[in-house]
Amino acid sequence: MKSATGLTGSGSRDWFIQRVSAVILAVYTVVVFGWILFHSGFSYEQWSGFMLTLPMKILSLLAVLSLVSHAWIGMWQVFTDYVTTRQMGPFAPRLRLILTTLVIVAVFVYAIWCIQIFWANK
Repeated sequence: MKSATGLTGSGSRDWFIQRVSAVILAVYTVVVFGWILFHSGFSYEQWSGFMLTLPMKILSLLAVLSLVSHAWIGMWQVFTDYVTTRQMGPFAPRLRLILTTLVIVAVFVYAIWCIQIFWANK
């Protein structure tokens, strides 16, 4: 019997990670938009200073990791639900592998790029 393996190998753990990651992304969005609303007409230096504080670096890192895990779980679910032999024919397993590989590469590159942006010495 094949087991369904998303990010964690457990549907309930994947469900939990998606919910927690959604909350982290919502908090990040509120914090960033809140700062923008209370600092109208801000300069690049003010924005950069805000984003490069340790709390924002940590929150940004959590947001990036949340986005990566949320995207991976969501896309894995879409691929396993809609790229099936019944719907796509015998090429479905190969197509699912190609699409899954592309998502893995994309989220990995995205995560590394974002971490480099926020944590590089300036």
